[in-house]
Amino acid sequence: MRRLLSYELFIARRYLKSRRKTGFINTITYISILGVTIGVAALIIVLSVMNGFESEVRDRILGFDTHIRLRTFHDRGIEDYRAVQEIIRDIPEITGMSPYILDKGMIRHSDYSAGVIVKAADPSTLGDVSDLDQNIIYGELNLNQIRLSDGRKRYGIVLGRYLADQIFADTNDVVVIMSPKGVRSMFQVPEVMPFVVTGYFETGMFEYDNSYAYISIEAAQKLFKFGEKVSGIEIRLSDVYHANQVIEKIDERLGFPYFALSWFDMRKNLFSWMQLEKIAMFIILCLIILVAAFNIISTLIMVVMEKTREIGILKSMGSTSRSVMRIFLFEGLVVGIFGTILGELIGFGLCWAQQTYHFISLPGDVYFLSTLPVRMQPVDFIAIGIAAIGLCLLAAVYPARRAASLDPVKAIRYE
Repeated sequence: MRRLLSYELFIARRYLKSRRKTGFINTITYISILGVTIGVAALIIVLSVMNGFESEVRDRILGFDTHIRLRTFHDRGIEDYRAVQEIIRDIPEITGMSPYILDKGMIRHSDYSAGVIVKAADPSTLGDVSDLDQNIIYGELNLNQIRLSDGRKRYGIVLGRYLADQIFADTNDVVVIMSPKGVRSMFQVPEVMPFVVTGYFETGMFEYDNSYAYISIEAAQKLFKFGEKVSGIEIRLSDVYHANQVIEKIDERLGFPYFALSWFDMRKNLFSWMQLEKIAMFIILCLIILVAAFNIISTLIMVVMEKTREIGILKSMGSTSRSVMRIFLFEGLVVGIFGTILGELIGFGLCWAQQTYHFISLPGDVYFLSTLPVRMQPVDFIAIGIAAIGLCLLAAVYPARRAASLDPVKAIRYE
């Protein structure tokens, strides 16, 4: 069998290398290889850039938000949250936990006001589940009570950069948050609480920077009339992709009325869309390789027509139809392997150059990145290689079957 394969591969290589009567066939062969190379390189570059953007978006969202959010059904809140934390603290994948309160209100400064999403956190554990302290661009992360120059005390508040721009608030300014919690008629006065601005944060995600404000748990319990309760517990993991397994363990230990949401569940539309877009781009760019595959079909058909007499001689000397078929399948396979390897090397080289030298930059005032992000994944290289070689091999099936079906007597007689 090994001797047979080497003989068939030897003839296939001779057919690819030989100077043919019609030089046009060689030209089409080179075009086929070039088409596979361009298609593979384009796929690697595009998928690597999409991986880079997905990774950046995910890291920024998870840096601001959390990996798992533990809540109760109907958002009734968790009263004894410290006891709940102790129950799940020894789960190996959990690296940090922090209580939070999340609610909506209106923020006002001077003559300017805006809607705000208020997130309350425990300053002592916030760093265990969030990178907010790394995103402070002005001022400091101080949510505790601050004594003003007139002797009064106010809780600190940290605003998103664009939210602060909306209401023209600067550090050390006093802003007021109004909560509609518990207001059932137009005659009721909403809960109002003043805060002193201690800093701004910027995550690069407009959704957060334009609408979020951070205050302390103690202040939020008073403002939103939570009593001793919190909305839930934020949990950070050592590996974000183990979130579903950790949720199963949490459900086993806590049960009803608690339930947990993973980072993917909280942004399901966004991450599902990014995955779908990646699959769509893979399929669309495979069309470039498919065009090259059609060139392979035409090339091999012309080779069969040119080598009809040689095929007849081979079959008369004892070669089987299956052996002849393998010869032309190997031709398509060699074109596919050569084009795939060359394309993957080019794609890898360009992606590596962008990662190292950042020669493609992005406008910082439009995007949250200064350079085009690139992230290469081995699974993409493997999938692209299999797809490209598979398409080339598939393209060689029809010409190979046509060559195998030739009658050796007729092939020799009429050539």
